[in-house]
Amino acid sequence: MGGLSARADRRGVGASTREVIAERVDRIADGVVSLVLVTPDGSPFQPWEPGAHIDVHLGDQYVRQYSLCSSPDDLSHLRVAVLDVPGSRGGSRWIHGNVRPGDTLEISEPRNNFPVRDSRKYLFLAGGIGITPIIPMIERAAEAGKDWRLVYGGRSRGSMAFAEQLVGTYGDRVDVVAEDERGRMDLAGVLALPRAHMLVYACGPGGMLRAVEDLCMGWPPGSLHTERFAATALGPGSVAEPFEVELARSGKTVSVPTDRTILEAVEDVGVRVLSSCRQGLCGTCETTVVSGEPEHRDAVLTQDDQDGGATMMICVSRAAAGCGRLVLDL
Repeated sequence: MGGLSARADRRGVGASTREVIAERVDRIADGVVSLVLVTPDGSPFQPWEPGAHIDVHLGDQYVRQYSLCSSPDDLSHLRVAVLDVPGSRGGSRWIHGNVRPGDTLEISEPRNNFPVRDSRKYLFLAGGIGITPIIPMIERAAEAGKDWRLVYGGRSRGSMAFAEQLVGTYGDRVDVVAEDERGRMDLAGVLALPRAHMLVYACGPGGMLRAVEDLCMGWPPGSLHTERFAATALGPGSVAEPFEVELARSGKTVSVPTDRTILEAVEDVGVRVLSSCRQGLCGTCETTVVSGEPEHRDAVLTQDDQDGGATMMICVSRAAAGCGRLVLDL
């Protein structure tokens, strides 16, 4: 959930929320503001792990997911950074235009779809605002004495949030690649040789992540971990056929036409499902598949999870080609 990507369009049925105060609102790079959030009574936030994000409720219209970029060792505050995305459908523009120091916001508790597995070595790849979930990962890796390296790319140094601080703290472990100075990141060179016991964590624009996935095809299975700003683009074999969904617990069956999602069809018959982003990014609507084969269109489940087919994100995923009926644990 990249620094924060704008990831949702409508207020969904989400997890419990709490009020926080925007203690500081600072412009930290071109088009990027940082929000430091504290609780009204000064109490600490609940523990969280690197890779976690929060939902931020913006007025009455939007819920957005933003990666935490503060230290998980300091629970006195949470920090997120928000890029003012050109062509934004409202989230980032709303924050940049409306949030001021002292304002009250509503957020969820931290959740984590991008956890860090233990390993001897790490390669962190960040593009633009995708640096945000990587920062706590680096802190944790450094504390543990792990062998790690960060390659951080962006349009210019002025647009790259936290670049100067990261270099100042970690020195030559951080390679800042500003396009106006050095061109784009040399991902082919960085990922040329698979390395034993090294995990790759990448967050950034879709084009960057597709390149990273292609270049990591020869790496050991499970080496690559990514977090996207948008769900994966559909491949040529993707289907858009109507199908039926049987709701095992409620005993209802709904038809899902080509222009509706499973989530929308289920809500139409009065079945409530926890949801938030409705774009296959946050994982809130993950639902157990009792039978049938889903076609996964989310950016949350790992390839192993998708191959297993035990759960699916019903806000975007559908029935696979030839599967006219899914049975879900709803």
